[in-house]
Amino acid sequence: MDLVYNPWPWYVSGPLIAFIMIILILMGKRFGMSSNLRTLCTICGAGKQADFFKFDWKSQKWNLVVVLGTVIGGFIGANFLSPETAVAINPSTVSELHTLGFVSAGEAYLPTELFGVEVFSDIKTLALLIIGGILVGFGARYAGGCTSGHAISGLSNLQLPSLIAVIGFFIGGLFMVHVLFPLIF
Repeated sequence: MDLVYNPWPWYVSGPLIAFIMIILILMGKRFGMSSNLRTLCTICGAGKQADFFKFDWKSQKWNLVVVLGTVIGGFIGANFLSPETAVAINPSTVSELHTLGFVSAGEAYLPTELFGVEVFSDIKTLALLIIGGILVGFGARYAGGCTSGHAISGLSNLQLPSLIAVIGFFIGGLFMVHVLFPLIF
């Protein structure tokens, strides 16, 4: 069980991801999680309201199975295969997060200050989550895909727009962590 409980090293998980991507490329499929939102909206009838949702969603059924597997796998991993729920974070990062008000850093999988039930009574945190969700959704649509779609699928297909998007994701992430995050918290 140690093989299952412990994180896999990059030299095992990396080639496994590459193997899956090679299979998808050979089958003519494109992987991306954010495109599933479009598929789900189309299934629910959004094509009657906007032309963007008028496409053959049945050709994307396989990708919905990936989402279902991700949800089921995440549940199994979190509830049955994780002996410890805390994420291993560098101690200096934990102390810096503590100074920003994240007392649960290093003790919980997700910071309870952002993802606990208490968030619904704090207007600032709720506003941050809503605005962040809108920006992430808009950004994924504007960039033509999310980080997983561009970084894993787009780069493996040698697409220049994906390389540009991934560089933008990293620059945006660094700017958020080093400039905006300390200002907000």
